[in-house]
Amino acid sequence: MKYFLIILYLFFSQITANATVIETGISIEEVPKALFGSWRVSAVLEKTNARTVFKPQSIDFWNLSRVNDRVKLDNPFSGANAEISVQTVENNLIVFSKQLPYDGNKVLTDTVTIRINENKFEGLNHLRLETFSRIDNHLLKTQTATYRINGEKIAGDSIMENQEIPE
Repeated sequence: MKYFLIILYLFFSQITANATVIETGISIEEVPKALFGSWRVSAVLEKTNARTVFKPQSIDFWNLSRVNDRVKLDNPFSGANAEISVQTVENNLIVFSKQLPYDGNKVLTDTVTIRINENKFEGLNHLRLETFSRIDNHLLKTQTATYRINGEKIAGDSIMENQEIPE
């Protein structure tokens, strides 16, 4: 029995060493290289319960990169950057999210679902802004928005030949 446990431990240790796993169980190797690079992203508001909070449309810049076993999103226009959590990878369909504190007593959850087609993507961006009481931290309100998004790759792996993602 002791030897069985040792073999089982070594087997799972080997699996872990060979495929780094992102927080949700998606291996970094499963994320398509086409996701990484610089994207011009346009967004149009489809629905919201807070029209005064969310912009009706926007144009943005995303730089998606791999840093060791993490996926990072940077926006040089806003100065925002965050590690993202990849929930789903099914061929060219990718779902990822990030959650960040906002304005002291708020939490912004940003979930993106995109389908990549060569150097473009289209999809949805769901935003949820939760406001908590500064006194006892109970949830005061939840504001949501759904954007239709389109991206055009302006630099990155699938545009420039023979580029490798650094390990």
